[in-house]
Amino acid sequence: MNVRRRLISGTAIAAATALGLGTLSACSSDSAAATNTDKFDVVASFYPMAFLAEQIGGAHVNVSSLTEPGQEPHDLEISAQQTAALQKSDAVLYLKNLQPSVDDAVAQSEVKTKIDAASLTTLEKHGNEVGGHAAEHDDHENEELSGLDPHIWLDPVRYSQVAEGVGKAFEKADPDHAADYKANTAALVKKLDALNTQFKDGLANTKTKVFVTTHAAFGYLAERYGLTEEAINGLDPESEPSAARVKELEKMAKADGVTTVFYETLVSDKTAKTIASDANLETDVLDPIEGITKKSRGTDYFSVQEANLKALKTALGTK
Repeated sequence: MNVRRRLISGTAIAAATALGLGTLSACSSDSAAATNTDKFDVVASFYPMAFLAEQIGGAHVNVSSLTEPGQEPHDLEISAQQTAALQKSDAVLYLKNLQPSVDDAVAQSEVKTKIDAASLTTLEKHGNEVGGHAAEHDDHENEELSGLDPHIWLDPVRYSQVAEGVGKAFEKADPDHAADYKANTAALVKKLDALNTQFKDGLANTKTKVFVTTHAAFGYLAERYGLTEEAINGLDPESEPSAARVKELEKMAKADGVTTVFYETLVSDKTAKTIASDANLETDVLDPIEGITKKSRGTDYFSVQEANLKALKTALGTK
C-alpha cells in the first residue's frame, strides 16, 4: 500500500523477503509480509501488539513482528535489515519502554503512522510486590524494581483500551477500510469484556489472594482482580533475586497460604523450582503471553489467558 514501495524493483522485493522480520500467518503469507503493497503493512514490536493488529486489521492488513516466536522480547536487538524493513511499512505498533531498540528504531524512522500502545491507556509504577498487602511491605530499597510497568496486555480492561486506540489509528491511516476496522475493534473489545468477566467471576472467591511468580508481569492483573502478586524477580525476567528476597518469599508463602510458584515458558524455571522445593510448594506455568510457541498452553492470546485463569483458580483455591 505504501506508495514508496510500488517503485521498488523485483530484485529488491525478492531480497526484502529475506529480511529478519518474524511473520504472522493469519493475514499474510510468510514471504510477502514486509513487501505486499496491496495491503496495509503493519510492523508490530512483539506478539501482543501483532495480535491486536491482526484482529483489528483483518483481511486488510499485512502484519509482521520484530520479535520471533520464542524470543524473549525484553532482550530484542533490532538488526539493520529489520530497521530497513520498518522504514518501508505503513504503520508501526509498539509499546514504548519495553524494548529500547524498538523505541530507537521507531524514533529514527519516517513511518507516518506510529502507534505507541503505552499512550493509549494508563501505566503505573510496580515493584516486585503488587496489590493487597503490598503497600505495607513496599519500601523498594532497590529502585530499579519501581519503574513503569509495561505489561498492560495482561489486564483485559487495559488491553481493550489499547485496542480501541489502535482501531482509531487504523481508521485514520487507512480510511478506505475504516468501517471494517471499526467493526473488528468492536468485536475484539466485546471478547475482551467477556474475558474480564471470566476473570472477575472466577477469582472472586478464593482461599488465598496471593500468588508468587518469577517475573513481575502480572501486577495489573493482580490489581484488577483484588489479588497480590509476589514476584521473585522484578520487571526484568532475567534478574536474580537476593537471598533476603528468597527468604522473605518463603516466609510470606507460609503465612499467606500460598501453594504454587509460577514460572513462564520463555525464561529458565530453575529459580522457581528451587524456591518451590525449599518451601515445599508446587510449581506451574503462568504465561505473560509475550510470544506464542509450541510450549504455550493455547494458540492465541485468549486461549492462553483462559489457561492462566485456570492455573490461578487452582493455585488460589477457588471455593
